[in-house]
Amino acid sequence: MNFFSHDTNLQALLKEKLSPRFWAWAGHELEEYGGLCATDIDERAAHTDREGQPKLIKYDRMGEDISHVWLNEGYKKTVADTYQRGIVGYIHKDIPTLGERGNYVYSFAQGYLLSQAEPGFYCPVTLTMATAYLIDHYADEALRDNYLPHVLSTGDVELYEGATFLTERQGGSDVGANEVTAVREGDHYRIFGEKYFASNAGACGVAMVLARMEEAAPGTKGLSLFLVPWRQENQSLNGIRIRRLKDKLGVRAVPSAEVEFDGAKAFLVGEPDQGFYYMMEALNLSRICNAVASIGIMRRAFSEALDYARGREAFGQPLIDYPMIKETLVHMKVKQELETRTVFEVVEQFDSLTKAEQHRQSNEFMLLRLQIALIKKETAEQAVHFTHEAIEMHGGNGYIEDFVTPRLLRDAQVLTVWEGTANILGLEVLRLLNKSKAHHSFFEDLRRRISQASVLGEEKRLVHQSLEEAEAWVESILQQPSGAQTYYSKKIAERLVLLFEASVALEKASESLEEEQKARLYIQHHYGNDKVQEVPLVLQLADDLLGVSVK
Repeated sequence: MNFFSHDTNLQALLKEKLSPRFWAWAGHELEEYGGLCATDIDERAAHTDREGQPKLIKYDRMGEDISHVWLNEGYKKTVADTYQRGIVGYIHKDIPTLGERGNYVYSFAQGYLLSQAEPGFYCPVTLTMATAYLIDHYADEALRDNYLPHVLSTGDVELYEGATFLTERQGGSDVGANEVTAVREGDHYRIFGEKYFASNAGACGVAMVLARMEEAAPGTKGLSLFLVPWRQENQSLNGIRIRRLKDKLGVRAVPSAEVEFDGAKAFLVGEPDQGFYYMMEALNLSRICNAVASIGIMRRAFSEALDYARGREAFGQPLIDYPMIKETLVHMKVKQELETRTVFEVVEQFDSLTKAEQHRQSNEFMLLRLQIALIKKETAEQAVHFTHEAIEMHGGNGYIEDFVTPRLLRDAQVLTVWEGTANILGLEVLRLLNKSKAHHSFFEDLRRRISQASVLGEEKRLVHQSLEEAEAWVESILQQPSGAQTYYSKKIAERLVLLFEASVALEKASESLEEEQKARLYIQHHYGNDKVQEVPLVLQLADDLLGVSVK
């Protein structure tokens, strides 16, 4: 098994988005890592999930609170194997072999491979990416010099994994209700209070924490961002205690905790009244990570379903020979590969705008924020759907922990919750449409993509017609009172993301026969008529797309 060499769709899109020199290096690196993810890392992930979950050692033998989080040795090996390949570091520093800085496209390709084996560990990687982003963009020179090299470590210095602590008991997604406080003490601050859902607690070296200074304004405007080292220079805890670890449904590899701050030494990052907005930028990055984890799980679920259908016989013939099995597998392949392309379109745009330091209120960034919200919601929901389909393909075996499918389902479910539920994302979409008019840029971008299509005239017409109808529909909703708009918010997101993916499919359709077939099938499935055919389109294309004969 090799998650990279078996994924021709990923190879094609990376070859398109990376320079020839970078691709020559990255292809070799990713093939090595894809093999590692499919074997050793996957085996370690199964052990962590079943027997090796993080454990809180609350007290030492003298009764002192040490709040130590035990991690199994296999998990630690995965940590080293992954960070030393630059999944975080090479976004912000040069790759020695190339003498040039890496990028998010390469990092997210690694994350996509990792998530097929261990999406639980991709959470700490995500948090470390967000921590690096915040320090690099907004910390002062002294903080950057002291902490950034450790967060970016590729084995050259001690690694400090990162964490971002927002959630409190009384607020949840309502971050403006946060109560954790920061008290000034000379050139630093002391943090007091509790964070209720703090992932990578005890494993991180630094945490980025939102807290409210004394006499600061209420709501999100009064929140400031602080860098909090987990330990002091003498290695004792920095005024931090872990109350307990969360007993989670899935992603058991990442230690998620209730954390208490009792005078933790902290350093202000950036402007005092901009903390929430800094964290929202990091949240957009984390939402892309969430989408990458989702398409990774989708890919693994499809691969497991396809392999099982090829090898399992029922009623005298392989499962793969049954038309309804073909239909399921073809739709899974098409959806996963087009969704992967769409996600990497967004990744490329994020990479470009971040490097250019594009103004955060520009039309380009508002469009990017809208696209991120759309793909985060859709990919997370599809990850759950795909794991359900893989379980059903396996029948009873799919429900047994000897197979990977139960773990995939448990791990996928959290992706609909992390970084914003569907309701929160629906509200985000509404804000972007009302305040920033992001739908104008969105529909303009779709028209540009559709215009690139030199094949599939009928499908092009169907998508363009649906675009026109959706544009008028959205405008009519935005004329309604806020309550009615809120009702339609998730429906808007669902309709827009299908158009987004269809336009990407059309844009890429002329690149190969397979891309043309996938675009045709996707568009006809969502926008074509449902007339009865002796051999439906999905079965006509099954031979080419799955490599099986049609019967």
